[in-house]
Amino acid sequence: MGRKHIIKEVMQDSIAWELGIEAGDRLITVNGQEIEDVFDYHFYVNDEELVILIEKPDGEEWELEIEKDYDEDLGIEFEQGLMDEYRSCRNRCIFCFIDQMPRGMRETLYFKDDDSRLSFLQGNYVTLTNMSDHDIDRVIRYHLEPINISFHTTNPELRCRMLHNRFAGDALAKADRLYEAGIRMNGQIVLCKGINDGEELERSIRDMAKYLPYLQSVSVVPVGLTKHREGLEPLEPFGKADAEEVLSVVHRWQDRLYEEYGTHFIHAGDEWYILAGKELPEEERYDGYLQLENGVGMLRLLINEFEEAYAEVQDDGIQRKLSVATGLLAHPYIQEMADRLMMKCPGTDIHVYPIRNDFFGELITVSGLITGGDLIAQLRGQELGDRLLLPCNMFRSGEEVFLDDVTLAEVEETLQVRADIVKSSGQDFIDTVLIQ
Repeated sequence: MGRKHIIKEVMQDSIAWELGIEAGDRLITVNGQEIEDVFDYHFYVNDEELVILIEKPDGEEWELEIEKDYDEDLGIEFEQGLMDEYRSCRNRCIFCFIDQMPRGMRETLYFKDDDSRLSFLQGNYVTLTNMSDHDIDRVIRYHLEPINISFHTTNPELRCRMLHNRFAGDALAKADRLYEAGIRMNGQIVLCKGINDGEELERSIRDMAKYLPYLQSVSVVPVGLTKHREGLEPLEPFGKADAEEVLSVVHRWQDRLYEEYGTHFIHAGDEWYILAGKELPEEERYDGYLQLENGVGMLRLLINEFEEAYAEVQDDGIQRKLSVATGLLAHPYIQEMADRLMMKCPGTDIHVYPIRNDFFGELITVSGLITGGDLIAQLRGQELGDRLLLPCNMFRSGEEVFLDDVTLAEVEETLQVRADIVKSSGQDFIDTVLIQ
């Protein structure tokens, strides 16, 4: 009988707990409907009156009638978060970061997902090539939004080439259906030099602007190139002049679209401004920071949060010596923040160390891709003070482990220093530095 979803945990005092549902039981149907995945489940259990069919481990079936408030949760957690298998990516994108990783890392880092359900649950970007008409129908029926889409280009032939998928151009028609249904979207363009920049970038922005207002924002980020590209399509890094040209295109379209729609819509990743040697835009240009996860506005938000918190800082007279490690990209901004804190609190001595990415190559400058091995190698023998501050994006989500499986404890033991993880805001930076 179709899918049977194994229950991993039942929350104490929840509806499911009171009904005697237990871990190891299987959910079969809700209101007679087979549940395909987590979206079906949440859609059907929202109702105030439910009939659910549960199968016990011994095969006995329980039919349970439930009356509850609309949207009230049953308190069930399933063994598979999606209540289905994860869908792997069928594309072979010329810029894929996973293809540029060295061998020998943990297996999960090599999994390429292109699962639309993770777009809603975790903010992942999808190419639409892995979505069937049935998937689009469900997004529209359940009005799931926003969905994050990797466009890269709106030129169908070029998109097929960039994704190495002969259906990649046709998949763009799915964005038309989402637009027509009023589903909110966010877009992404990974820009590759000489391929989808220049006139192709102009075309993409022009085409995507037709999806306003439901396509809320589009980020333009430079391709990330590691030193592990053997056998892959040759791609060149962008230079200062290239970055200036990209920003010229983005800013021109921002001005035009803001005048017409009241939104800047197209946004350049922070890396473009640093590469071009340009000032970061003011906060208003980011339209509420819709593209933070793509590195768009992260530095501006950090600076503004720091400024607000810094105004309240008072010299506590405490003598403290500590260090901060960060990526090359954010280093100038972290250094300035440290300098200003030391100026207001003279007893505070902060060493800021930019960590070069030897593991992936020097073109990778973000702190989120720094490995424990590089950190240890470059900080060994340095003046670290009593504490070493490390940004939270260096670590696997919810864990104290770097990309190369080096642990925070191993860093502390090797460098003989206490290491504190700093959350992402400017307030958190100040609080962690000035902790008593």
